[in-house]
Amino acid sequence: MQFKEFLSNEELVRIHEASIGILEDVGILVHNEKARKIYAKHGCLVNSESGIVKFTSAVVEKYRKAFIPTFSFKGRDPQFDRTIPGDKPLVVTGSSAPNIIDPKTGKERRAVSGDLANIAFLINELPGFDVFSTATLADDAPHGQFSLSRSYPALKNCLKPVRTNTPSMEDLLQILELGFIMAGSKEAYQERPLITHHCCPVISPLTMDVESTEAIMYLTENGFPAYATIVPSAGSTAPMTMAGTLALGNAEFLAANLLTQMIRPGTPIIYAVLPTVTDMRSGAYVPGGIENGMLIMAFCQMARFYGVPSGGYVGQTNSQVNDSQAGYETGMNTTSALLAGASLFNMGGLLGGLMAFDFAKAVIDNDIALMLKRVEKGLEFSEENMSLDLIKEVGPGGNFLDKKHTRDRMRSTGLMPALASRSMRPTWEDQGALDSNARALKIAENILSKPNPAVLAADIDAKIQARFEGIVAGDAVWNQ
Repeated sequence: MQFKEFLSNEELVRIHEASIGILEDVGILVHNEKARKIYAKHGCLVNSESGIVKFTSAVVEKYRKAFIPTFSFKGRDPQFDRTIPGDKPLVVTGSSAPNIIDPKTGKERRAVSGDLANIAFLINELPGFDVFSTATLADDAPHGQFSLSRSYPALKNCLKPVRTNTPSMEDLLQILELGFIMAGSKEAYQERPLITHHCCPVISPLTMDVESTEAIMYLTENGFPAYATIVPSAGSTAPMTMAGTLALGNAEFLAANLLTQMIRPGTPIIYAVLPTVTDMRSGAYVPGGIENGMLIMAFCQMARFYGVPSGGYVGQTNSQVNDSQAGYETGMNTTSALLAGASLFNMGGLLGGLMAFDFAKAVIDNDIALMLKRVEKGLEFSEENMSLDLIKEVGPGGNFLDKKHTRDRMRSTGLMPALASRSMRPTWEDQGALDSNARALKIAENILSKPNPAVLAADIDAKIQARFEGIVAGDAVWNQ
C-alpha cells in the first residue's frame, strides 16, 4: 500500500533536527532521580538542581540507532500472538475509562470488575480486535488491589494479548506476580510474557514523572514488553500549530525511548501517540477531532523515519452516545491513520472523550476494524484475479452469479459484516426496524449469554485466589 504523506523527506529531517534542538536547548524536566543518573551516565547534560536533562545531537544519534523495527504482543493462546508492523492493523480497545454505559439500563455509571470480565469475554469473541487493553477502571477494587481488580478479570476471560497500565511500582509488581502464576513460574513468564505494559512517562510539555518513568525503566531492565505513549495537545500542552505539536511530541518520544535504549539496547518500542488539538471555545479535550487523525498521520511518517512501528489512540469520539458523530469520528480518523501506515489502533468501545465504555460501540468498532483490515488486504492484484478467461466465457449480457468462481471467492472478496444492515426497507422493518446501536447491543448480548470459552483453568485460578486474599471474583456473568 502506498502511504499518504503530509511531509516531504526534507520536512521530516527538519522535524528531527528541530526535536534535537528542543532536547539540546530546552531539555526535559526529569523528576525521577534514577532516570537522571542513567541519562548522565550516557552523555546527557544533567542539572541536579533543576532536574533538567539536555541531550546532545551525538547522544540522540547514537542511541536511536538501537531502535528495532518490530514489537510483539503475546496472548494466553499463541494463536493470537501478533507482531507489528507485519500484522497491522493491530486493533486494541480503548482503556481506563472510569465509567460504563450500563447495557441493561442505558445509563452511565461507574465501572466495576465484573464489567471488565464481560468486556474481556466480548473482545475475545469479536474477530476485529487483536488485543484487549483494560477498558475501564474497577470501582469495587479492594484496598491495595486497584490494578489487580482490572488485570485479573481481563486475563481470566480473554485468550488474546492483554495490555494494562499501573499507577505505581507496587501495583506493577502485583501484576507481574499475577502473570508469573498464570505462566507457571517467573522463568516461564520471561520466556513468554502474556501481559504488555503501557506507560505515559512524559507529561507534555517536556516533563517526565516519577512513577511511570520508574515503571518503564524496571520493565526494560527485566526485558518485559512495554511501550510509552506521548500525549501532546495543541493549544494547551503543545503549540497551537500541528508542526509545533509534531516537533514537541517527537522530542518527547525521543526522550522516553532513548532512555530505554540506554538501559537495554534493542528494546522493542512503538511510536505511540495520542495527539489532539484543543477546542479553544471551551478548552475541551478533543480526541475525536479530525486533527487527531491528521497528527497521527504525521507522527507515522516520523516513525518510518526512525524505523519503528507506529500508532496509538486514534478513532476515539467525543460523542456521549452511539450516534453518527461517534461513527464518523471513529471512521474518519482510523481510515486516515491506516492510509498513513499506522500499525496500532487503540480505537474500540469508548464514548465521551475516553470517559465511558459502551458494549454496543465495541461491536460497531469491530465492524470498523474488519473494514480497516479489508482495506489493508488490498485488491490482491494478479493475472489470475483479473479473471479474463471467465469474462470471455460469460460474455456480453451474461451473469456471474451461478459460476463456481463466484462461489469460491464470495467470502474472501467481499466483507460480510454481522452488524451492518443491507436489507431492503420492508425486510428491515419486518426484522424490528432496529438501528445500528440496537443491533450491536443484541450481538453483544448473544455473545455474552453463551459459555465463555476463554475462562481461566480452575487450578490456576485457585492459586491466584489463594495468593491475593480478597481479590475480586473476576467472572464474566451477563444474565444477572
